[in-house]
Amino acid sequence: MKINANTLLEGNKVVLVPYTAEHVPRYHEWMKSPELQQLTASEPLTLDQEYDMQRSWRDDDDKCTFIILDKQRWADGSVEEEQCMVGDVNVFLTDPADPTLAELEIMIAEPGHRGQGVGKEVTRMMMSYGVAKLGVKRFEAKIGLNNQVSIAMFKKLHFQEVFSEVTLQMTVDEAVRTRLLEDSAHVEERDYGLTRSGRRGAPKTSSCAAGASSTVKEAPR
Repeated sequence: MKINANTLLEGNKVVLVPYTAEHVPRYHEWMKSPELQQLTASEPLTLDQEYDMQRSWRDDDDKCTFIILDKQRWADGSVEEEQCMVGDVNVFLTDPADPTLAELEIMIAEPGHRGQGVGKEVTRMMMSYGVAKLGVKRFEAKIGLNNQVSIAMFKKLHFQEVFSEVTLQMTVDEAVRTRLLEDSAHVEERDYGLTRSGRRGAPKTSSCAAGASSTVKEAPR
């Protein structure tokens, strides 16, 4: 989705950036893992197919994808961005008849970053972005029965089971909208290109606050 092609979102523990061609090699290595293939219901792709998929996610109007970076590592300008990657988060607008319905997916690929609240923060950030920028009013999360950790996380975020044990749903009413935006009030939206350029020239002790920033603002309803 081109709307986030130059958007960076900075939270407390993570930085979300657009999925670019530079991220593909590490993403491809992740997806060789049988565990991740099972958890994400994915088939292994060739590297060329992975680049095709990245371009599709970038250009298609029904997919919004961010790569999740470890904020502490990313703040060190000497560390390549690819080495800061810990996972990805996606919103899919799955129903052409209802553009306010979105399927939400999150993958924390690096085991060392699981169980630390990263997934919950990323999910809240992505939901807030979806509400404010994409006009989403209802989220669904489809999770394999064996992925009890993810099911528990979404339930803690007030998703409810519908249809079956693996589909959870949340309707964004005014109370939910307010809570999402309040929970993500600390998130700063930045120009990805400018911030990345500033990061490359920054000393190790610099923060990742280079570039113009703003909080995530609501789109007109």
